[in-house]
Amino acid sequence: MGAKRSSFPRLGIDEIRMRQWVKNLLVFLPTLLAYRFLDSGPLLHSSLAFFSFSFGASAVYVLNDLLDLEADRHHPEKRHRPFASGRLPLQAGYVLIPILLAASLGLAALLPREFAIVLAVYFAATSLYSFRLKQVALVDILLLASLYTLRIIAGSAATGITVSEWLLAFSMFLFLSLAAVKRYVELLRLRQRINDSEHEGEARIKRRGYYAGDLELIVQMGLSSGYIAVLVLALYISSDAVAELYDRPQVLWFVCPLLLYWISRIWLLAHRGVLQEDPLSFAVNDRITWLIAAISASVLLVASSLFES
Repeated sequence: MGAKRSSFPRLGIDEIRMRQWVKNLLVFLPTLLAYRFLDSGPLLHSSLAFFSFSFGASAVYVLNDLLDLEADRHHPEKRHRPFASGRLPLQAGYVLIPILLAASLGLAALLPREFAIVLAVYFAATSLYSFRLKQVALVDILLLASLYTLRIIAGSAATGITVSEWLLAFSMFLFLSLAAVKRYVELLRLRQRINDSEHEGEARIKRRGYYAGDLELIVQMGLSSGYIAVLVLALYISSDAVAELYDRPQVLWFVCPLLLYWISRIWLLAHRGVLQEDPLSFAVNDRITWLIAAISASVLLVASSLFES
């Protein structure tokens, strides 16, 4: 009995998926790209926005797991989740959701009204996704990409730091590629499971609008959107706007091949069946990703006025 009680908090933490909070670090991007990370005001507001988004996202994760219970129980990996496996009672979800929402909204009240509006849009979009749009092919991928971009907009709203259209366009195409990777991995595993099956009905992902035959289309869409993101970055480097933030904009060209390699590698690993369903979770634990990120950050610093002699 004691061992079971002691594992309950761990199951709760597992259910709210704190490891996924890394996605919400995007709210810091406006502060970082404006080189105001040493300014206590924007840093504090970004931190409040991070936790507000994280608690809100966790509430959505719990809701999703309750709605997808049957589908998760038939999934090779998701069946191990606390609710799907039966290790955590469903009643815990009905307690967690209002607590997480209250924490999210309470922190949002400390920030500008614009942030609360963005957060409300996020809740509305994720609710639509949970109840209906996750079952609509292509719309689900576009919405997932939009939710990542919305986190950047939330960081801007929380700090008052304006983000450029270049960043928003880059973000939309990049995260569209990563959202497509997630669906690609699901379809790849589905195709592998039905290779020896004679039942056509098994060719569809449960509670999704995709069939195993859609695999090639998702690859084309995902790769092209990833490479378009690099093109947007290249056009930004060539624009007059970049001169406002960087003294040596030509140095930024080194980021383009790094990003091309990273996107291509993500898709290669997905094709080989190495990648997990969430590419961002994979990236957090991937040493190559961290190396590319460190090199890219160094390039940004060299290009900026921070290294001006």
